[in-house]
Amino acid sequence: MADKKTIEEVANALKEKFSKDILSETVEYDFTVYTIRKESIIEIVKFLYDHEQFQFRYLTTMCGLHYPDAAQPFGMMYQLHSLTNNLRLRFKAFTSKEDLEYDTLTGIFSAANWMEREAFDFYGFRFKGHPNLKRILNVDDMDYHPMRKEYKVEDETRTDKDDTLFGRLGNSEVKV
Repeated sequence: MADKKTIEEVANALKEKFSKDILSETVEYDFTVYTIRKESIIEIVKFLYDHEQFQFRYLTTMCGLHYPDAAQPFGMMYQLHSLTNNLRLRFKAFTSKEDLEYDTLTGIFSAANWMEREAFDFYGFRFKGHPNLKRILNVDDMDYHPMRKEYKVEDETRTDKDDTLFGRLGNSEVKV
């Protein structure tokens, strides 16, 4: 049985091999989070997957991100788990609205198929090399991506709701 590896050993290996691709490293809650160049995601994930001791062979989450006020407002978040070592890592890779294409992870993780389709469906990300990139939850003829923060949260044209029922003051100044 291989020796258990620690998150510090993984961090050192990543810094040694990918120092030019790692833009930042933080700890959020109990996750080590790396912000990386999006062009390096395949190489980094493949390294962690193939590494004899690290064995990050479980893609727990992959999802789109949108921070409208950021310099690079769109991003993908990848969360990997080494079941052997009980270690988790999170990677974020950001881009501009004009460059929403990432390389597909389906060659490493078959589960990436649906996660990438969801990111395409809801945010408009495209995944180079994806075997069947099409909408997964919304209708095919939808011409927008509903999770982008470009749309108002509420439909201001609705007249069938009473804001006072939701704890907001509406036309009548109701105070409790």
